[in-house]
Parts: sequence; C-alpha cells; structure tokens
Amino acid sequence: MKRVFDGLASLAGLILLAPLLIGVAAAVKLTSKGPVFFRQTRLGLNGQPFSILKFRTMYVDRCDASGLKHTVAGDPRITAVGRFLRRSSFDELPQLINVLRGQMSLVGPRPYVPGMQAGGIAYECLDYRYYDRLRVLPGITGLAQVNGYRGDASDEEAARIRLEYDLAYIENTGLWLDIKIIARTIIREFFKGSGA
Repeated sequence: MKRVFDGLASLAGLILLAPLLIGVAAAVKLTSKGPVFFRQTRLGLNGQPFSILKFRTMYVDRCDASGLKHTVAGDPRITAVGRFLRRSSFDELPQLINVLRGQMSLVGPRPYVPGMQAGGIAYECLDYRYYDRLRVLPGITGLAQVNGYRGDASDEEAARIRLEYDLAYIENTGLWLDIKIIARTIIREFFKGSGA
C-alpha cells in the first residue's frame, strides 16, 4: 500500500509541479554556473547506496561532494537562489524522481551520506541503533523533520533526537501517519519557509 501510494503521489507531484520545477531549474541555471541538479551518494534501504537528486543550491567550486561538511546558517557556499530554495525546501522536489524509481519513499528517515558525523563522531558510533533506521526506505520528509529536526546535523544531541524520531516512525509506520507527516511538511516547509 505504501509503495503504491508513493508511486502515484510522486508521479502526480511531478506532473502538477512541472511548471514550478521548470521555473526553478531555469533560475538555478541562469544565476550560477554549473548543472541544475546536485547528485550525491546516500545510504538507502539496507544500507544500499543510491544517488539522491536535489536542485543545486551551492556554487559548484565550493561544493563538498562527500557531504561530510555540514551546511550551517549563513553558509557562503550557498547561492542567492539556493538560499530561497533551501528556505522553501524546493531544492528537495527532484527527490520525487527518487521516489518514483523506488529508491526513496515520500516519508521515512532522511538518508545520510556514508560516514556522516555529528560532534566529530560517526553517526553509527553515536548509537548502536543507527543501522535500524536503514530497515525502511529513506524519505523526502519524516517525523524528525516535522518536529523541527532538520538542517544542520552536526550537533551530537540533535542527531540522537533525530534517531529517536526515526525509530519511532519505523515502529508506528502506516499510511495514515504518512499522510499526516506530508500535510505537516507542506505547511511547515513550503508555506512557513522553515527549511535550512
């Protein structure tokens, strides 16, 4: 049921949002040199790596392809258009393609880059339950994100709280919970502009 919902909703989203996606792609391309999309290796279901898609928000020559250098408030690597895309979370919309491909879900724990650290400690060393979050497909949004835990992931305590939310989602997963999280995401990220 979840996979069918993900497939239909991501396809509908890509069709309905096509004018916005084209507009954002044009803005990215016209305001800074480099590709429209940013691709990065992330860990998916059962720890399998996949290439996540985002609209590029940083200057190409300042990007950290590994993803290990956290983005922080006022980060000089971010373009003017990129600041808007991050604030509105529009930079995440290309991940609807990842959902359509079956690499991601609309809702689930956010996928991290291999070797991600918080407080100088690898995530998998912070808590032995870290790999439990890889039992499900990663999501564009999740329980941690709608509860305010997104953006800068370098803080050790915040990383632990995110993990608790991720594990709570896995234990209570269901279509109704997904719908509630999607609704809260739309309100919190797209309308209130609380992205990072």
